[in-house]
Amino acid sequence: MKKLIYSLMLVAMTTTLFSCSDDNDSTQPARVNIKLVDAPGDYDNVFIDVEAVAIKFNGDADDEELVLDMDNTGIYDLLELTGGNNVVLADDEIPAGRINQIRLILGDDNSVVVDGQEFPLSTPSAQQSGLKLNVNQELEGGILYEFILDFDADKSIVRQGNGGYSLKPVIRTELAALSGAIIGDVEPTTFQVEVMASNGVNEISTFTDVNGLYRLNGVPNGTYTVTIEADPAAELQTVVINDVVVVNGEVTALGTTNLN
Repeated sequence: MKKLIYSLMLVAMTTTLFSCSDDNDSTQPARVNIKLVDAPGDYDNVFIDVEAVAIKFNGDADDEELVLDMDNTGIYDLLELTGGNNVVLADDEIPAGRINQIRLILGDDNSVVVDGQEFPLSTPSAQQSGLKLNVNQELEGGILYEFILDFDADKSIVRQGNGGYSLKPVIRTELAALSGAIIGDVEPTTFQVEVMASNGVNEISTFTDVNGLYRLNGVPNGTYTVTIEADPAAELQTVVINDVVVVNGEVTALGTTNLN
């Protein structure tokens, strides 16, 4: 049931990360970008069959899990994901709040190539319940987060007594917030007001809602000039706020701006 609730929440959140926002409340989604990279291993190839990525919100309960929209399912040679190469597995919006785990769910077609010979990799736990990567992070609405899944191929492959190989994944998870947000409110609330943040490279804008609230989402780290301008029919002054500092992973609050 909660999986359905999360899906409905996402449908209801009409604001995407880089578009105009209508309010400042907790229903703003966060956005996650999940990339797979690898540390070098002493093999010819290590093929991993990635089927899905899921986010767990509260412990191990299956009904509190959200399966992400996948950009790239399929079989990947981990040894090609080195030296700055990576693959984006998922890029999706999720409800803001605390997440406990990322689950990397593998298929059946996992193998390792040693001296030109290919061996299947047995991965029963990964296939049945997914690789559980504990993150325990609080995600803010309107912020873009990048998770790097660093798959250590060399430590993850175990030689078995029968000459075969098994996969016992060793994955290091790194988190980086790639944007911040700006919030505030405007008085009076009679007219719609445009709010724009600019630093000469990035220009992000939105409008106030019926309560005069605004939120600029997906604002990259930097120092901005924020221009607050009402509809010309309102005959209100335009306010320019200089030196607004935005830090990735944080929300910058500008408070109330009076245009009278």
